[in-house]
Amino acid sequence: MNVKRTIQNLTLAAMFLALGLVMPFLTGQIPEIGSMLLPMHIPVLLCGLICGWKHGLAVGFILPLMRSVLFGMPPLWPTAAAMAFELAAYGLIAGWLYGHSRWKCVLSLYRCLLAAMVGGRAVWGCAMVVLTGMAGQTFGWAMFLSGALLNAIPGILLQLIFIPALMVALDRTGLVRFTCKRHMKHPAGE
Repeated sequence: MNVKRTIQNLTLAAMFLALGLVMPFLTGQIPEIGSMLLPMHIPVLLCGLICGWKHGLAVGFILPLMRSVLFGMPPLWPTAAAMAFELAAYGLIAGWLYGHSRWKCVLSLYRCLLAAMVGGRAVWGCAMVVLTGMAGQTFGWAMFLSGALLNAIPGILLQLIFIPALMVALDRTGLVRFTCKRHMKHPAGE
């Protein structure tokens, strides 16, 4: 990887980290709204898609912990700790799958987003089981479904609409390029 691209990715990753720190203020620091709209997830997913899996993983892991230390939200234990693993998985999965996609297009983008969302939520559930178990509490199936799916439906829909729309806009400006043109062989004589 050339130096210019490395510096560009580091700068973008820092910007996504900053966005992740600031975006929850849009929900007014109200945990119920934040858990519905998932404002820290969007910058991490974008970081993985645009900068690659390594940057997405790092930003995803650091973001909730840093936000907890700086602003007190989300609470460090177990919420921010579990979110660190969840968001790291989002950045890793989205970035790795998209980076290894044959074509970089909207369909590929949706596949990567959906896989990252499922994988990240599974990692969050496992982390919550371990972390609450260490505290002598239980984390059951109903709590997982409520936290990972039912309460998060507005945020999931927001991610599935906003992220592809933003990536299409970035493609049109030339900042991020889709590569979905198939090179088809024309029949002889045409």
